[in-house]
Amino acid sequence: MNVFFDKLSEFFNGKTVLILGFGREGRSTLALLKKMNCAVTIADKNDVTCAETAGIPVISGEHYLDGLDNYDIIMKAPGIALFNDISDSVRAKITSQTDLLLRFCPNRVIGITGTKGKSTTSSLTYHILHNCGKDTVLIGNIGIPPLDCIGELTDGTIIVCEMSCHQLEYVQASPDTAIYLNLFEEHLDHYVDFNAYRTCKENIYKYQAAGNTLIINKELAPANIPANIVTASLTEPADICLNGDRISIFGETFTVSTKLLGRHNLYNIGIAMYTAMQYGCDKQGILAAVSTFDGLKHRLEEVGTINGVKYINDSISTCPSTAIAAVRAFPKVDTIIVGGMDRGIDYTELIVFLNASDIENVILLPDSGHKIEPRLDHTKRSIYKAADLADAVAHAKKVTKVLCLLSPAAASYGFYKNFEERGEHFRTLVGS
Repeated sequence: MNVFFDKLSEFFNGKTVLILGFGREGRSTLALLKKMNCAVTIADKNDVTCAETAGIPVISGEHYLDGLDNYDIIMKAPGIALFNDISDSVRAKITSQTDLLLRFCPNRVIGITGTKGKSTTSSLTYHILHNCGKDTVLIGNIGIPPLDCIGELTDGTIIVCEMSCHQLEYVQASPDTAIYLNLFEEHLDHYVDFNAYRTCKENIYKYQAAGNTLIINKELAPANIPANIVTASLTEPADICLNGDRISIFGETFTVSTKLLGRHNLYNIGIAMYTAMQYGCDKQGILAAVSTFDGLKHRLEEVGTINGVKYINDSISTCPSTAIAAVRAFPKVDTIIVGGMDRGIDYTELIVFLNASDIENVILLPDSGHKIEPRLDHTKRSIYKAADLADAVAHAKKVTKVLCLLSPAAASYGFYKNFEERGEHFRTLVGS
Protein backbone atom coordinates (compact mmCIF):
# COMPACT_ATOMS: atom_id res chain seq x y z
CA MET A 1 0.00 0.00 0.00
CA ASN A 2 1.55 3.31 -1.12
CA VAL A 3 0.27 5.38 1.81
CA PHE A 4 1.76 2.97 4.36
CA PHE A 5 5.04 2.70 2.44
CA ASP A 6 5.25 6.48 2.07
CA LYS A 7 4.77 7.00 5.80
CA LEU A 8 7.54 4.48 6.55
CA SER A 9 9.81 6.16 3.99
CA GLU A 10 9.27 9.50 5.69
CA PHE A 11 9.95 7.97 9.13
CA PHE A 12 13.29 6.47 8.09
CA ASN A 13 14.40 9.21 5.67
CA GLY A 14 17.92 10.38 6.39
CA LYS A 15 18.16 8.47 9.67
CA THR A 16 20.80 6.17 11.09
CA VAL A 17 19.05 2.88 11.87
CA LEU A 18 20.23 -0.07 13.97
CA ILE A 19 18.62 -3.45 13.31
CA LEU A 20 18.91 -5.07 16.73
CA GLY A 21 18.65 -8.84 16.27
CA PHE A 22 19.02 -10.52 12.88
CA GLY A 23 16.62 -13.45 12.94
CA ARG A 24 13.50 -13.76 10.80
CA GLU A 25 12.17 -10.29 11.64
CA GLY A 26 15.60 -8.66 11.42
CA ARG A 27 16.06 -10.01 7.92
CA SER A 28 12.61 -8.74 6.99
CA THR A 29 13.51 -5.31 8.35
CA LEU A 30 16.73 -5.21 6.33
CA ALA A 31 14.85 -6.05 3.12
CA LEU A 32 12.51 -3.12 3.80
CA LEU A 33 15.24 -0.65 4.78
CA LYS A 34 17.18 -1.37 1.59
CA LYS A 35 14.29 0.45 -0.14
CA MET A 36 14.61 3.46 2.18
CA ASN A 37 16.98 6.41 2.32
CA CYS A 38 18.76 5.58 5.58
CA ALA A 39 22.08 4.32 6.93
CA VAL A 40 21.75 0.79 8.35
CA THR A 41 23.83 -1.11 10.90
CA ILE A 42 23.10 -4.62 12.21
CA ALA A 43 23.81 -5.82 15.76
CA ASP A 44 23.44 -9.41 16.92
CA LYS A 45 25.20 -11.48 19.54
CA ASN A 46 26.06 -14.04 16.84
CA ASP A 47 28.06 -13.29 13.72
CA VAL A 48 25.45 -12.77 10.99
CA THR A 49 27.74 -11.78 8.15
CA CYS A 50 26.30 -13.23 4.93
CA ALA A 51 25.31 -12.28 1.40
CA GLU A 52 22.31 -10.31 2.74
CA THR A 53 24.53 -8.12 4.90
CA ALA A 54 27.22 -7.42 2.28
CA GLY A 55 28.31 -3.78 2.52
CA ILE A 56 26.42 -3.21 5.78
CA PRO A 57 28.25 -2.73 9.12
CA VAL A 58 27.68 -5.69 11.46
CA ILE A 59 28.35 -5.62 15.21
CA SER A 60 28.53 -9.02 16.91
CA GLY A 61 29.87 -10.67 20.04
CA GLU A 62 29.33 -10.15 23.75
CA HIS A 63 29.37 -6.35 23.44
CA TYR A 64 26.85 -6.09 20.60
CA LEU A 65 24.61 -3.88 22.76
CA ASP A 66 27.31 -1.25 23.28
CA GLY A 67 26.76 2.08 21.54
CA LEU A 68 22.97 1.95 21.25
CA ASP A 69 22.88 5.72 21.75
CA ASN A 70 24.72 6.23 18.45
CA TYR A 71 21.63 5.72 16.27
CA ASP A 72 18.50 7.71 15.49
CA ILE A 73 16.23 4.64 15.35
CA ILE A 74 16.62 1.17 16.87
CA MET A 75 14.53 -1.52 15.17
CA LYS A 76 14.42 -4.19 17.89
CA ALA A 77 13.60 -7.80 17.06
CA PRO A 78 11.22 -9.58 19.48
CA GLY A 79 13.82 -12.03 20.78
CA ILE A 80 16.22 -9.42 22.19
CA ALA A 81 15.83 -9.03 25.97
CA LEU A 82 17.01 -5.65 27.27
CA PHE A 83 15.52 -5.84 30.78
CA ASN A 84 16.17 -2.42 32.38
CA ASP A 85 19.79 -2.18 31.26
CA ILE A 86 19.24 0.78 28.93
CA SER A 87 18.99 4.53 29.38
CA ASP A 88 15.84 6.55 28.84
CA SER A 89 17.41 8.13 25.77
CA VAL A 90 17.99 4.70 24.22
CA ARG A 91 14.54 3.51 25.20
CA ALA A 92 13.01 6.46 23.36
CA LYS A 93 14.71 5.37 20.12
CA ILE A 94 13.43 1.78 20.18
CA THR A 95 10.67 0.75 17.82
CA SER A 96 9.69 -2.46 16.03
CA GLN A 97 7.74 -3.76 13.09
CA THR A 98 4.63 -4.15 15.25
CA ASP A 99 4.92 -0.57 16.51
CA LEU A 100 5.28 0.86 13.01
CA LEU A 101 2.35 -1.21 11.74
CA LEU A 102 0.12 0.20 14.48
CA ARG A 103 1.35 3.77 14.11
CA PHE A 104 1.41 4.17 10.34
CA CYS A 105 -0.79 1.57 8.63
CA PRO A 106 -4.22 3.01 7.72
CA ASN A 107 -5.88 -0.43 7.58
CA ARG A 108 -8.03 -1.81 10.37
CA VAL A 109 -5.96 -4.06 12.63
CA ILE A 110 -7.20 -6.87 14.87
CA GLY A 111 -4.46 -7.46 17.43
CA ILE A 112 -4.51 -10.65 19.49
CA THR A 113 -2.44 -11.39 22.57
CA GLY A 114 -2.54 -13.52 25.71
CA THR A 115 -0.22 -15.97 27.38
CA LYS A 116 -1.93 -18.86 25.63
CA GLY A 117 -4.39 -19.33 22.77
CA LYS A 118 -3.30 -16.36 20.68
CA SER A 119 -2.04 -18.44 17.74
CA THR A 120 -5.25 -20.49 17.60
CA THR A 121 -7.48 -17.42 17.99
CA SER A 122 -5.50 -15.42 15.41
CA SER A 123 -5.53 -18.26 12.87
CA LEU A 124 -9.22 -18.98 13.46
CA THR A 125 -10.20 -15.30 13.19
CA TYR A 126 -8.34 -15.06 9.89
CA HIS A 127 -9.90 -18.35 8.70
CA ILE A 128 -13.42 -17.09 9.44
CA LEU A 129 -12.89 -13.70 7.79
CA HIS A 130 -11.30 -15.31 4.72
CA ASN A 131 -14.01 -17.94 4.36
CA CYS A 132 -16.67 -15.25 4.71
CA GLY A 133 -15.19 -13.45 1.71
CA LYS A 134 -13.29 -10.71 3.51
CA ASP A 135 -9.99 -9.34 2.20
CA THR A 136 -7.67 -10.23 5.07
CA VAL A 137 -4.07 -11.11 5.94
CA LEU A 138 -2.58 -12.98 8.91
CA ILE A 139 0.74 -11.68 10.25
CA GLY A 140 2.80 -11.25 13.40
CA ASN A 141 3.92 -13.76 16.00
CA ILE A 142 2.33 -16.53 13.93
CA GLY A 143 5.58 -16.49 11.92
CA ILE A 144 5.14 -13.63 9.43
CA PRO A 145 6.91 -10.34 10.28
CA PRO A 146 4.26 -7.58 10.35
CA LEU A 147 5.80 -5.38 7.65
CA ASP A 148 5.99 -8.29 5.20
CA CYS A 149 2.33 -7.58 4.42
CA ILE A 150 2.86 -4.18 2.78
CA GLY A 151 2.66 -5.50 -0.77
CA GLU A 152 -0.56 -7.44 -0.07
CA LEU A 153 -2.63 -4.59 1.34
CA THR A 154 -5.52 -2.88 -0.41
CA ASP A 155 -7.66 -0.13 1.10
CA GLY A 156 -10.12 -2.67 2.52
CA THR A 157 -7.73 -5.34 3.79
CA ILE A 158 -8.38 -6.39 7.39
CA ILE A 159 -5.13 -7.21 9.21
CA VAL A 160 -5.15 -9.98 11.81
CA CYS A 161 -1.94 -9.73 13.83
CA GLU A 162 -0.86 -12.11 16.57
CA MET A 163 1.09 -10.03 19.09
CA SER A 164 3.51 -11.47 21.62
CA CYS A 165 4.59 -9.65 24.76
CA HIS A 166 7.95 -9.01 23.08
CA GLN A 167 6.28 -7.39 20.08
CA LEU A 168 4.10 -5.22 22.31
CA GLU A 169 6.89 -4.13 24.64
CA TYR A 170 7.83 -0.90 22.85
CA VAL A 171 4.67 -0.01 20.91
CA GLN A 172 3.27 3.53 20.96
CA ALA A 173 -0.11 2.67 19.44
CA SER A 174 -2.79 0.01 19.84
CA PRO A 175 -4.95 -1.90 17.33
CA ASP A 176 -8.50 -0.95 16.35
CA THR A 177 -9.70 -4.23 17.87
CA ALA A 178 -7.58 -5.51 20.73
CA ILE A 179 -8.09 -9.07 22.00
CA TYR A 180 -6.49 -9.98 25.34
CA LEU A 181 -7.23 -13.64 26.05
CA ASN A 182 -5.55 -14.43 29.38
CA LEU A 183 -2.49 -13.91 31.55
CA PHE A 184 -0.32 -16.54 33.26
CA GLU A 185 3.27 -16.69 34.47
CA GLU A 186 5.45 -16.93 31.37
CA HIS A 187 8.65 -15.51 29.86
CA LEU A 188 10.13 -14.72 33.25
CA ASP A 189 13.56 -15.24 31.69
CA HIS A 190 12.91 -12.17 29.52
CA TYR A 191 11.55 -9.70 32.10
CA VAL A 192 12.65 -8.45 35.50
CA ASP A 193 9.41 -9.69 37.05
CA PHE A 194 5.82 -10.73 36.33
CA ASN A 195 4.55 -7.14 36.52
CA ALA A 196 6.93 -6.12 33.73
CA TYR A 197 5.51 -8.94 31.60
CA ARG A 198 1.95 -7.84 32.43
CA THR A 199 2.72 -4.24 31.49
CA CYS A 200 3.89 -5.31 28.03
CA LYS A 201 0.66 -7.22 27.45
CA GLU A 202 -1.44 -4.23 28.54
CA ASN A 203 0.07 -2.13 25.74
CA ILE A 204 -2.35 -3.85 23.39
CA TYR A 205 -5.09 -1.53 24.71
CA LYS A 206 -3.09 1.27 26.39
CA TYR A 207 -3.31 3.61 23.39
CA GLN A 208 -6.83 2.77 22.21
CA ALA A 209 -9.28 5.60 21.56
CA ALA A 210 -13.04 6.02 21.57
CA GLY A 211 -14.49 3.88 18.79
CA ASN A 212 -11.92 1.12 19.32
CA THR A 213 -12.88 -2.22 20.89
CA LEU A 214 -11.16 -4.22 23.62
CA ILE A 215 -12.22 -7.88 23.96
CA ILE A 216 -10.69 -9.06 27.21
CA ASN A 217 -10.85 -11.78 29.82
CA LYS A 218 -13.16 -10.31 32.46
CA GLU A 219 -10.58 -10.87 35.21
CA LEU A 220 -8.17 -8.55 33.39
CA ALA A 221 -10.61 -5.83 32.33
CA PRO A 222 -9.34 -2.31 33.06
CA ALA A 223 -11.40 0.60 34.32
CA ASN A 224 -11.85 4.00 32.73
CA ILE A 225 -10.48 3.52 29.24
CA PRO A 226 -12.05 5.15 26.16
CA ALA A 227 -12.41 1.94 24.14
CA ASN A 228 -15.56 -0.16 24.18
CA ILE A 229 -14.91 -3.11 26.53
CA VAL A 230 -16.31 -6.59 25.76
CA THR A 231 -15.66 -9.15 28.50
CA ALA A 232 -14.99 -12.85 27.94
CA SER A 233 -14.86 -15.81 30.32
CA LEU A 234 -15.04 -19.59 30.44
CA THR A 235 -17.84 -19.16 32.96
CA GLU A 236 -20.88 -16.93 33.21
CA PRO A 237 -21.52 -14.04 33.45
CA ALA A 238 -19.61 -12.25 30.70
CA ASP A 239 -20.45 -10.76 27.31
CA ILE A 240 -18.82 -13.80 25.68
CA CYS A 241 -18.91 -16.95 27.81
CA LEU A 242 -19.59 -20.65 27.87
CA ASN A 243 -22.94 -22.15 28.77
CA GLY A 244 -22.19 -25.85 29.10
CA ASP A 245 -20.87 -26.88 25.68
CA ARG A 246 -22.46 -23.90 23.99
CA ILE A 247 -21.10 -20.41 23.39
CA SER A 248 -23.05 -17.39 24.59
CA ILE A 249 -22.45 -14.06 22.86
CA PHE A 250 -24.39 -11.21 24.45
CA GLY A 251 -27.12 -13.67 25.47
CA GLU A 252 -27.42 -15.48 22.13
CA THR A 253 -26.27 -19.09 22.37
CA PHE A 254 -24.50 -21.05 19.63
CA THR A 255 -23.78 -24.75 19.28
CA VAL A 256 -20.63 -25.12 17.20
CA SER A 257 -19.21 -28.00 15.22
CA THR A 258 -15.45 -27.88 15.67
CA LYS A 259 -12.34 -30.03 15.37
CA LEU A 260 -10.75 -28.19 18.29
CA LEU A 261 -10.65 -29.94 21.66
CA GLY A 262 -11.25 -28.53 25.11
CA ARG A 263 -13.37 -25.83 26.75
CA HIS A 264 -10.49 -23.37 26.43
CA ASN A 265 -10.90 -23.64 22.66
CA LEU A 266 -14.63 -22.95 22.89
CA TYR A 267 -13.61 -19.74 24.67
CA ASN A 268 -11.24 -18.89 21.82
CA ILE A 269 -13.93 -19.74 19.25
CA GLY A 270 -16.47 -17.46 20.94
CA ILE A 271 -14.07 -14.53 20.80
CA ALA A 272 -13.19 -15.18 17.15
CA MET A 273 -16.90 -15.47 16.27
CA TYR A 274 -17.77 -12.17 17.93
CA THR A 275 -14.83 -10.45 16.25
CA ALA A 276 -15.91 -11.71 12.84
CA MET A 277 -19.46 -10.46 13.49
CA GLN A 278 -18.07 -6.98 14.14
CA TYR A 279 -16.33 -7.06 10.78
CA GLY A 280 -19.49 -7.88 8.84
CA CYS A 281 -19.53 -11.69 8.69
CA ASP A 282 -22.94 -13.38 8.88
CA LYS A 283 -23.57 -15.94 11.61
CA GLN A 284 -24.16 -18.93 9.35
CA GLY A 285 -20.98 -18.23 7.43
CA ILE A 286 -19.07 -17.94 10.69
CA LEU A 287 -20.37 -21.29 11.99
CA ALA A 288 -19.54 -22.98 8.68
CA ALA A 289 -15.99 -21.60 8.79
CA VAL A 290 -15.48 -22.73 12.40
CA SER A 291 -16.42 -26.30 11.42
CA THR A 292 -13.66 -26.44 8.76
CA PHE A 293 -10.81 -25.06 10.88
CA ASP A 294 -8.22 -27.79 11.47
CA GLY A 295 -6.31 -26.22 14.33
CA LEU A 296 -2.55 -25.76 14.65
CA LYS A 297 0.35 -28.14 14.54
CA HIS A 298 1.88 -28.92 17.94
CA ARG A 299 -1.33 -27.97 19.80
CA LEU A 300 -3.30 -31.05 20.89
CA GLU A 301 -2.21 -32.66 17.62
CA GLU A 302 -2.69 -36.40 17.23
CA VAL A 303 0.53 -37.74 15.73
CA GLY A 304 -0.28 -41.43 15.65
CA THR A 305 -1.96 -44.48 17.13
CA ILE A 306 0.43 -47.34 17.80
CA ASN A 307 -0.67 -50.66 19.30
CA GLY A 308 -3.95 -49.03 20.29
CA VAL A 309 -2.27 -46.11 22.09
CA LYS A 310 -2.87 -42.52 20.92
CA TYR A 311 0.04 -40.08 21.03
CA ILE A 312 -0.79 -36.37 21.33
CA ASN A 313 1.69 -33.60 20.56
CA ASP A 314 1.05 -30.45 22.62
CA SER A 315 4.61 -29.15 22.38
CA ILE A 316 3.31 -25.58 22.20
CA SER A 317 2.42 -25.90 25.91
CA THR A 318 4.94 -23.79 27.81
CA CYS A 319 3.21 -23.08 31.13
CA PRO A 320 1.24 -25.10 33.75
CA SER A 321 -2.23 -23.85 32.75
CA THR A 322 -1.88 -25.18 29.20
CA ALA A 323 -0.82 -28.62 30.37
CA ILE A 324 -3.85 -28.75 32.68
CA ALA A 325 -6.16 -27.66 29.84
CA ALA A 326 -4.62 -30.31 27.58
CA VAL A 327 -5.33 -33.13 30.06
CA ARG A 328 -8.91 -31.90 30.48
CA ALA A 329 -9.45 -31.99 26.71
CA PHE A 330 -9.41 -35.83 26.70
CA PRO A 331 -11.62 -38.40 28.45
CA LYS A 332 -8.57 -40.37 29.59
CA VAL A 333 -4.87 -39.54 29.75
CA ASP A 334 -2.84 -42.28 31.38
CA THR A 335 0.63 -40.90 30.55
CA ILE A 336 1.85 -37.31 30.47
CA ILE A 337 5.32 -36.05 29.56
CA VAL A 338 6.20 -32.80 31.34
CA GLY A 339 9.27 -30.59 31.61
CA GLY A 340 11.79 -28.45 29.76
CA MET A 341 13.70 -25.24 30.31
CA ASP A 342 13.52 -24.03 33.92
CA ARG A 343 12.58 -20.34 33.86
CA GLY A 344 11.60 -20.03 37.50
CA ILE A 345 7.87 -20.47 36.89
CA ASP A 346 5.73 -21.53 39.86
CA TYR A 347 4.53 -25.10 39.16
CA THR A 348 2.33 -25.45 42.24
CA GLU A 349 -0.91 -25.36 40.24
CA LEU A 350 0.25 -28.19 37.96
CA ILE A 351 1.63 -30.24 40.85
CA VAL A 352 -1.67 -30.03 42.73
CA PHE A 353 -3.55 -30.98 39.56
CA LEU A 354 -1.33 -33.97 38.80
CA ASN A 355 -1.49 -35.21 42.38
CA ALA A 356 -5.30 -35.11 42.31
CA SER A 357 -5.60 -36.65 38.84
CA ASP A 358 -5.99 -40.28 37.79
CA ILE A 359 -2.98 -40.09 35.46
CA GLU A 360 -1.07 -43.31 35.98
CA ASN A 361 2.32 -42.32 34.54
CA VAL A 362 4.07 -38.99 34.87
CA ILE A 363 7.27 -38.80 32.84
CA LEU A 364 9.53 -35.87 33.74
CA LEU A 365 11.98 -34.13 31.43
CA PRO A 366 14.91 -32.01 32.56
CA ASP A 367 15.18 -29.39 33.92
CA SER A 368 11.82 -28.22 35.26
CA GLY A 369 10.31 -31.72 35.30
CA HIS A 370 13.12 -33.08 37.44
CA LYS A 371 12.81 -30.07 39.73
CA ILE A 372 9.15 -30.80 40.61
CA GLU A 373 9.66 -34.56 41.09
CA PRO A 374 9.98 -34.42 44.93
CA ARG A 375 6.63 -32.62 45.20
CA LEU A 376 4.67 -35.22 43.22
CA ASP A 377 2.63 -37.95 44.93
CA HIS A 378 4.47 -41.21 44.21
CA THR A 379 1.89 -43.40 45.97
CA LYS A 380 -0.84 -43.14 43.32
CA ARG A 381 1.19 -43.33 40.11
CA SER A 382 4.49 -44.14 38.48
CA ILE A 383 6.96 -41.24 38.31
CA TYR A 384 9.83 -41.53 35.84
CA LYS A 385 12.71 -39.06 35.44
CA ALA A 386 13.72 -39.28 31.79
CA ALA A 387 17.16 -38.28 30.55
CA ASP A 388 15.69 -36.62 27.45
CA LEU A 389 12.68 -36.78 25.13
CA ALA A 390 13.89 -39.96 23.43
CA ASP A 391 14.11 -41.70 26.79
CA ALA A 392 10.68 -40.31 27.74
CA VAL A 393 8.96 -41.64 24.62
CA ALA A 394 10.66 -45.02 24.93
CA HIS A 395 9.35 -45.33 28.49
CA ALA A 396 5.90 -44.10 27.47
CA LYS A 397 5.67 -46.86 24.88
CA LYS A 398 6.28 -49.41 27.64
CA VAL A 399 3.69 -48.15 30.13
CA THR A 400 0.87 -46.39 28.22
CA LYS A 401 -2.37 -48.24 27.54
CA VAL A 402 -4.71 -45.50 26.25
CA LEU A 403 -3.21 -42.06 25.57
CA CYS A 404 0.22 -40.45 25.92
CA LEU A 405 0.26 -36.65 26.05
CA LEU A 406 3.34 -34.52 25.50
CA SER A 407 2.40 -31.23 27.18
CA PRO A 408 5.67 -29.92 28.63
CA ALA A 409 4.44 -26.82 30.51
CA ALA A 410 7.92 -25.45 29.79
CA ALA A 411 9.89 -23.74 27.06
CA SER A 412 12.05 -25.81 24.73
CA TYR A 413 15.10 -23.55 24.71
CA GLY A 414 18.37 -25.11 25.81
CA PHE A 415 17.22 -28.45 24.41
CA TYR A 416 15.58 -27.44 21.10
CA LYS A 417 15.54 -24.40 18.84
CA ASN A 418 11.81 -23.91 19.48
CA PHE A 419 8.63 -25.79 20.39
CA GLU A 420 8.14 -26.77 16.74
CA GLU A 421 11.44 -28.64 16.67
CA ARG A 422 10.53 -30.36 19.95
CA GLY A 423 7.16 -31.38 18.54
CA GLU A 424 8.67 -32.72 15.32
CA HIS A 425 11.18 -34.74 17.33
CA PHE A 426 8.31 -36.18 19.38
CA ARG A 427 6.50 -37.14 16.17
CA THR A 428 9.64 -38.88 14.86
CA LEU A 429 10.20 -40.72 18.14
CA VAL A 430 6.61 -41.92 18.27
CA GLY A 431 6.86 -43.32 14.75
CA SER A 432 10.26 -44.98 15.21
